[in-house]
Amino acid sequence: MTRLSRDQVRDLMGQVMKNQDKTLPEGDAADLREIGFRSLDFSELALRVEDEIGEELNFDAPGLRQITTVGDVLDFIEQLQTS
Repeated sequence: MTRLSRDQVRDLMGQVMKNQDKTLPEGDAADLREIGFRSLDFSELALRVEDEIGEELNFDAPGLRQITTVGDVLDFIEQLQTS
C-alpha cells in the first residue's frame, strides 16, 4: 500500500479548504470548528487520500468524535494508513 506523508495529507487538507475559500493554518493545534473544517470536509479529505493511495480507508464514527484539531486529523489519517 502506498502511504502519504503527513505533509502530503496536510497539502490535501489545504486543497479541500481552499475549494471553500478557506485557509489551512500552519500549526497543528488549530481547532477544526474555528477554521470551518466540518465532517463533510473530512469525508472529502478521506476520499482524496483513498484516491492517492489506491485503497479504501476503514474507520469508525466513534474514532471521528475524538478529532478536534488539525493535528488530530493528520494523526488519524496516518493511523488509518498503517492499519
